[in-house]
Amino acid sequence: MNSIYRDEYLRREAQPQRISLLLVRFANYFSARPAPVCQQLRTCINGPWRISVRSMASVVSKEVYFETGLEILADKGYGGLKLAEVCSRLGVTTGSFYHYFANWSAYTTELVSHWLRGLTLRRVARLRSQPDPRKRIDEVIAVGMSLPHGAEAAIRSWSSVDPMVRVAQEDVDRQRFQVLRDAALEILGSARQAELFANWALYLLVGYEQSTLPPDTAGLAWITNQLLDTLDSGRFATVPE
Repeated sequence: MNSIYRDEYLRREAQPQRISLLLVRFANYFSARPAPVCQQLRTCINGPWRISVRSMASVVSKEVYFETGLEILADKGYGGLKLAEVCSRLGVTTGSFYHYFANWSAYTTELVSHWLRGLTLRRVARLRSQPDPRKRIDEVIAVGMSLPHGAEAAIRSWSSVDPMVRVAQEDVDRQRFQVLRDAALEILGSARQAELFANWALYLLVGYEQSTLPPDTAGLAWITNQLLDTLDSGRFATVPE
């Protein structure tokens, strides 16, 4: 069930941005190849399609800048998030960057806002529209499995040194906790049981993201299913009030 919801999420939200990012990467790779290597493809692109490799690399949306920033955070951590790295990965000049952002601080502020609003607030609002609380929990779990866990770990570390990021991190944790607690409360009818269910889910996610062990999404899915089995079997009834 989790994989079904995850695939649906990728289809509805992530796919368009990832396609844009892939096009930029293709343009960067292709423009670096010797002409004889890909002459036929170059002729096709510059001929009937009338698409310039240079323009493909230079026409980059703000959203692609944000997705690239999250990728860098995942790959290199907060310390690796630099202007030169962002531009290098996108194959653009700093002039293109400053077309969208007044300065580096403006970019990082908007990047955190994109993570907060795009990866949390907008999704939480959509999840709350699911009237069945048990299905709502399944959808929340599926979204959690599809998160950019490496980037999230870097942002949490970043929040320890930047008050602005700290506020955003606290908001994200609170929003995720509340949507899980509210759904569990509808099922369990106990505020304490619902609170522990939501805590358990958040502990799993944060612990997984912060661990230095090799990523194991299959293992995370199995562990998460134990949480759901506990919910479905009524074992939360043993929680002392």
